[in-house]
Amino acid sequence: MSMPRMRWSEPSARSYGDVMTGSRAPLVLAAALVASACGGTATAPSPSVAAAASTAPVATASAQPIVTPGPDLYTYSADLKSSNEIPAIADAEAACAGKATFTMEAITDPSYYNIVSAKGTFDITITGCPATTSIILAHIHEGAATANGPVKIDTGLTASAPIAFGTGARIQKASVTVDPQTAQALVTNPGGYYVNVHTAAHAGGVIRGQLVATR
Repeated sequence: MSMPRMRWSEPSARSYGDVMTGSRAPLVLAAALVASACGGTATAPSPSVAAAASTAPVATASAQPIVTPGPDLYTYSADLKSSNEIPAIADAEAACAGKATFTMEAITDPSYYNIVSAKGTFDITITGCPATTSIILAHIHEGAATANGPVKIDTGLTASAPIAFGTGARIQKASVTVDPQTAQALVTNPGGYYVNVHTAAHAGGVIRGQLVATR
């Protein structure tokens, strides 16, 4: 009995394709792994890295310190005589005489160049008076040499605490407040002001003299 003859047929092109596709998959995967290990295609930086770079501190200029101007120094002197008084002294205290120095420190506004604050120091030396002379007041007055004027800057000496002349007297007073307008006028026209020293016998003044700028 003859057996039926088996017929062998070539695989189709589709079959070869399926076989090749299945057999090449492991090779493709392996190649991809090798490329990654050898520094393959670079990846973009993550958003968190970019954000960190953008928040770096930025240097800013520091504020400049405010410079406060120092005081301007003015010095005035006066030659004090009893004959300068109006009226002139005619009794024993006519022998009185003296020298006065007034030093003023003034702060000037750097924008408007006007004095905004000032203070002064008095140094008055009195000589020649009778020993019994009692000195009660000393001021800077506003006024020309031919007139009596109002008090503008006070030494602070009072009649309730007089200075006994004895063999000589000196009046010193520091840090006296000066009105800014008076200070400005004094700088502009020192000759329009005078120093006047008063005694118990001559309440209107015993010796006086116009101010002269020396600095």
